[in-house]
Amino acid sequence: MLGVLRALRLRQNPQRGSIFQQCHGNGIINPNKLSSGFGCVTSSPPTMQLKGLENVTVSEVLMTKDQEKIGSWLSCQVDDAAINAMKNMAENNIGSLVVLKPEGHLAGIVTERDCLKKIVAQGRSPFYTQVGEIMTDEQNMITVTSDVNILQAMRLMTENRIRHVPVIDGKIVGMISIVDVVRAVM
Repeated sequence: MLGVLRALRLRQNPQRGSIFQQCHGNGIINPNKLSSGFGCVTSSPPTMQLKGLENVTVSEVLMTKDQEKIGSWLSCQVDDAAINAMKNMAENNIGSLVVLKPEGHLAGIVTERDCLKKIVAQGRSPFYTQVGEIMTDEQNMITVTSDVNILQAMRLMTENRIRHVPVIDGKIVGMISIVDVVRAVM
C-alpha cells in the first residue's frame, strides 16, 4: 500500500521521483545527475586522507580527536579516592584515566573494568579506596608510541583484551581507545 502511494506521489513530481530513484533505487548516487538545490544527505568527507591503513599512525588518529577533550580530566592522582575517578569517567563519558604520581610522572591507568572488578565485585568502598590500589601499574601497562601503525595498535588491543592505550613519546601525549581505532579503520 505504501509503495502505491509513493508511486502516485512520485508521478506527480517527476523531478523528485528521479532524485528518489537515484538515492534509494540501487543505492548508488551519481552526483552529476542531481540538479542543484536537490540531493541526498551524504556523510561528511573523511578527516583522514584515504591512503591505506598500513600507513595510518597513532599520531594521525590522535590528531582527529576532539582537542578540547585533552586536558586535566584525562588523568587522576595515585592518592585520589576511587569515587572521584569514577565520577570523572562518568561525567566525561570516558572509560579510563591515566594515573599520575604526585610529581606528575606516569604511575599507571585506571579503567571502568578496574573499578568493577576491584571495588564493586569485592564489596569495597570507593570512598575509602585510593586509585593507586586498583590501577594497572606502569610495569604492567600496555602503551604505544605515536609512530605505531594503527593496525599494530588494533592487534595489541585485541590480543590483550584492552580498550584504552596511553600514547607515550617520552611523556604521555594522549590516549587512544578501541573506538578511535575503529573510526580510523572505517
